[in-house]
Amino acid sequence: MKPSRLLLGSIAVLLGLALLLGTLHALTIALPSSLSALWWGLLLALLGAALVDALRLRRLPSPRLERQLPGNLPLGRWHEVHLCLHHDYPRPLQLELFDHVPDGMACEQLPLAVALRPGQLTRCSYRVRPLQRGHFHFPRCEIGLPSPLGLWQARRYLELPGETRVYPDFARLYGAQLMAVDDWLSQLGVRQRPRRGLGLEFHQLREFRDGDSLRQIDWKATARKGAPIAREYQDERDQQIVFLLDCGRRMRSQDGELAHFDHALNACLLLSYVALRQGDAVGLATFAGEHERFLAPVKGAAQLNVLLNAVYDLQTTGQPVDFAAAANTLLGRQRRRALVVLVSNLRDEDDEELLAAVRRLGRQHRVLVASLREEVLDSLRQTPVQDFEGALAYCGTVDYLNARAGLHERLAAHNVPVLDARPGELGPQLVSRYLAWKKAGVL
Repeated sequence: MKPSRLLLGSIAVLLGLALLLGTLHALTIALPSSLSALWWGLLLALLGAALVDALRLRRLPSPRLERQLPGNLPLGRWHEVHLCLHHDYPRPLQLELFDHVPDGMACEQLPLAVALRPGQLTRCSYRVRPLQRGHFHFPRCEIGLPSPLGLWQARRYLELPGETRVYPDFARLYGAQLMAVDDWLSQLGVRQRPRRGLGLEFHQLREFRDGDSLRQIDWKATARKGAPIAREYQDERDQQIVFLLDCGRRMRSQDGELAHFDHALNACLLLSYVALRQGDAVGLATFAGEHERFLAPVKGAAQLNVLLNAVYDLQTTGQPVDFAAAANTLLGRQRRRALVVLVSNLRDEDDEELLAAVRRLGRQHRVLVASLREEVLDSLRQTPVQDFEGALAYCGTVDYLNARAGLHERLAAHNVPVLDARPGELGPQLVSRYLAWKKAGVL
């Protein structure tokens, strides 16, 4: 409880009168004796009124609060939080309300000035904007309750627990593609249907025909029959995609409002949406995080919600990456052949370790390495050099990009496809690569 401006102003006025009376008395100016008695009377009356008002404020009940908070919020979007106040006050009352918004959320319109009317239900609202993903708890609300005479204001904390989850908002980033995904896929000519040819699943043996490649010849069957016999393959009907997601320190780089890790999550979710619509199974594995997670590939539209619930609270750590350990763990968990999409931010020092890990994965799976490139590097490379510091920055940037490109070239030389993309462009490029492989029968 603290004094209000009215009480402090009244005390200041009485103090000013006391200084004036004392100054006049010091100057031997005669004053009526009743002025001193009047001042003391006003002071005692103010003290009595303040004491009575404080006691009444202590007995004044707090209003009852309800918070209407959505169970799920998208990352980076503003959303309304509604508050409802129930009270039994017989007279109008003006109070101040502040909701304790958890860290990781921005808010607007707080604190709120709320006018309570007798016999009426009062509603108010403010806006929040999640700045990071995860599980958030709203512990309490805080109100500033004025006393009946307005001489005091009590600060009261009302326990009002609430919680919400903040999910990646990939639909906002790729809304056009999601809304028109069927038209988009049909225009590209991609359909999930078995096609005979050079797929991965054996279908049958048959006589060698014109147009068949030599690698289709089954030499044992040819020797037994005495005539060329070819193997016929078909595409696997339930293909699997597993995202191998880096949660280490290099994914903390920030481009715009989102970190590289959030861009990577959005890209994985976009490709998952498209792949699930194509009838493929999608799974997820993480590495370099506090608790490594694995989600086995599953088909069906419901898998997207499972993925969202599995990644919404994932956070990056300060740990370095260990590609060899990540590859060993995935090989132990994912036995069936799949498309493994390794998402990270590659460095030139990853050369030998990364190459050994992807080659091990490539013996059992098809591997696509997606490497995020900081947008600031492209900006520095295109900035005109005007001074010595600018020249140093330009040379350092070019040297770093050349070393990074050299790593990508060494991976490509070992038949490991690499997708080098800026964070905001990773999602569309992943989908384009997936659809191109799907249409060509590579998957």
